[in-house]
Order: sequence, then structure tokens, then C-alpha cells
Amino acid sequence: MLDNHPLPWYKQFWPWFLLAVPVVTMLVGAILMTLAINTKDTLVKDDYYKEGKAINLDLAKTQAARKLGIVTYLTVSDTHIALRFLSGLPEQKAALTLDFFHPTLSEKDFTVLLNYSNQTQSYLAPISNDLSGKWRVTLHPYHREWRVQDTMAFPQADDILFRP
Repeated sequence: MLDNHPLPWYKQFWPWFLLAVPVVTMLVGAILMTLAINTKDTLVKDDYYKEGKAINLDLAKTQAARKLGIVTYLTVSDTHIALRFLSGLPEQKAALTLDFFHPTLSEKDFTVLLNYSNQTQSYLAPISNDLSGKWRVTLHPYHREWRVQDTMAFPQADDILFRP
């Protein structure tokens, strides 16, 4: 005699497939919720008003650099950085600060102190950080009266024209 009974539901494919969709969705949702709660977004600033005032101050510093006519060539190699002024060389030739800001990873940010060399007529500094990729580069004196800032991609074989 031939048995025409269908398979029980738990031996069928479709019930398990239909149950898997919400189960996988809940697992992925739980993982995303855990990541959202436990990771910190370092790009968001808490005090927007204070940041807005700082932007206006930074614009004034860039305008001061334009007024002084500061134009430089920046040369970056694996071992050192050289900054040569085409115009607007500071009279005192005091040390300058060059800040490197990574666009997404704040732990990669660093600062280089450039000292004037009479021998080469330029500002020089050794460098040990890896500069591969895109950087926001800012040049300013110790007293921060002016500022030159630009976005650059490294490595570059040629000199970089660096002006406000």
C-alpha cells in the first residue's frame, strides 16, 4: 500500500527559510545596536557655538596671512620637511609650526616644529610619521597671528605651492 502522507512541517524547507529572515534581521540589528552604543564618533564637536566663533577667528588669521603676502613651497620627503618662502618671510625668522590633521583618524594627527636654516635659506624639520594619504596641513607662527592651511595628498615628488 502506498503512503500519501506529506512530510511534517519541521522537515520542510520553506518554514525554516521564512523563520530565518526575522532571526537574521534581529541578530544584525543587535550587532549594529551594540556598535552604535559602544563606539565613539570623534568627528562630532559638542559646542557648536564655540566652534562657529573659532571659524570666524580662523578666517581672520587666513586674511592676515594674505595681507602679509605669505607664499611658500613645501617639500616633503621620507625623512624631512623643507619650507621655503617665496614671499612674506617673517623678519624674526622664528620657528614655525606645521600641523598635520588626518581627515578621519584624530590619533594620526601630529605637529612639526620648523626651524630656520641660514645655510639653505629655508625652514627644516625631520619627520618620522607616515604621510601617505590625504592631510589637512596648517602653517602658523608660535603666536598664531596668521595661518596658511590647505588639503594635500602625499606622497608628492614635486614641491607644493602653499599659500592662503
